[in-house]
Amino acid sequence: MPASTPKVSVVLPFYNAEKTLSIALQSIADQNFSDWECIMVDNNSKDRSRDIAAGWEGIDSRFRLVEEPRQGVMFASNRGCEFARGAYVARMDADDLARPGRLRQQSEFLDSHPGYGAVAGLVTHVGDPETTGGFKRFVEWSNSLVSYEDIYKRRFIEAPIVNPTAMWRRETMEQYGLYRSGEFPEDYEMWLRWLHQGVRIAKVPEVVLDWNDSPGRLTRTHPIYSDRAFFQIKSQYLALWLSENNPYHPVVWVWGASRISRRRARLLETEGIRIDTYVDTKKSRQLDRELLYYKELPQAGTGFILTYIRQMDNREKIQAFLEERGYVEGKDYLLVS
Repeated sequence: MPASTPKVSVVLPFYNAEKTLSIALQSIADQNFSDWECIMVDNNSKDRSRDIAAGWEGIDSRFRLVEEPRQGVMFASNRGCEFARGAYVARMDADDLARPGRLRQQSEFLDSHPGYGAVAGLVTHVGDPETTGGFKRFVEWSNSLVSYEDIYKRRFIEAPIVNPTAMWRRETMEQYGLYRSGEFPEDYEMWLRWLHQGVRIAKVPEVVLDWNDSPGRLTRTHPIYSDRAFFQIKSQYLALWLSENNPYHPVVWVWGASRISRRRARLLETEGIRIDTYVDTKKSRQLDRELLYYKELPQAGTGFILTYIRQMDNREKIQAFLEERGYVEGKDYLLVS
């Protein structure tokens, strides 16, 4: 690459973000790593956001303003990546704040780990704990996944990566594609697709972003981020994984016989997976499938278990129970939700 080409391109789409955009851009300007450019993508803003971005472009030539007329963060993000010149591409949202060491830490990780296609990082949750408790719990869970192995194994519980913390190689996006449009959360689909296709992803074990969980965040308001949208795309990629890794394919056992667990698990049946048995802590449920009381669960080697349990504490207890019985995560069972 020419010497003038920046090492890292930060892609930052924005829409009506006049209240937060300057703070987000300032956090990029304040990085303790200078070999970057920032592609600011105006996605049809009606407020002063574009003027703010243009002002930064005038002050520092590393900031570049482009436009995307098709409405949606997926289109705007992909548009920004088209203009990115760096060897590495980092995502950023207009209402978040990057910690000063973010770009340096993540680019150094990719420099020293050539076998990895992308890297993310930990986040600090910013929001009202009384109204955004669910996101706070998600952040705690996400921050517990740092290694590739944990991200790979736990990706069917929730999205294992906070999208605006991600940085990837140019070759990764060119080979495996970027965000896709559909009735699903575009970032989660991309992580599932990349992991399924063999891309190794880890996190630097440091907080790289203050993640602002505002009431108007798209993940709260847009239907493609609904629970059902998450479960549907998750089920599609889980079924693909099972077809390649479940020795009893297409048959699985599902731990969790509540109505909610059964409803989520049944999405797998539309993907060709057959639920043969439910495992539960109660003996009295009336089901149309075999019900196995958990204490009567046989030793490993007779079936593959999916644990459709949402509560983190219960998942951990079930995992400990299965490990005591000789079950190995990824071989005999998976934690899903």
